[in-house]
Amino acid sequence: MNNLQFDFKVDKSTNSVSIIREFDAELPLVWDAFTKQEMLDQWWAPKPYESKTIKMDFRVGGRRFYAMVSPDGNEIGWHIQDYTSISPKNNFKYVSIFADKDENPFLPGSNWDLDFSEESSKTRVSVSIYNESQERMEKMLEMGFKEGFTATLNELETLLLTLKKIKQ
Repeated sequence: MNNLQFDFKVDKSTNSVSIIREFDAELPLVWDAFTKQEMLDQWWAPKPYESKTIKMDFRVGGRRFYAMVSPDGNEIGWHIQDYTSISPKNNFKYVSIFADKDENPFLPGSNWDLDFSEESSKTRVSVSIYNESQERMEKMLEMGFKEGFTATLNELETLLLTLKKIKQ
């Protein structure tokens, strides 16, 4: 994993975060890990937390509504991802919004733009996050977003390695 790119940049002046992460896996598998509910729930949370998708409709105008689940089984935070653009196996965009258990959003949200590319059986995922407000940006950072998302991407790396071994 040490030869795989991983960059994480925060720019408070533009309320944005930029993440580039390479995975030792082919693009279709990485794309599926980001876009299929059964795979997302295996890695979209830093351990010991888990992600539990309540509903997911991966299409433009569709939504993923999920909860973060604590080690004792309590749903501790809900999130909405409203998909705004999808270019299969290349890019997708969504608005990420904190919510309550009844899907009522806590505005403002953040705009996520994910690009996927493959070279030599390695897939690069570039994530650009723009927060609508300085307040939202600060809240994300205070909640430990950098540490949490880094740990989450490490969970994805572990899942991809496991799936690759099974496939061989």
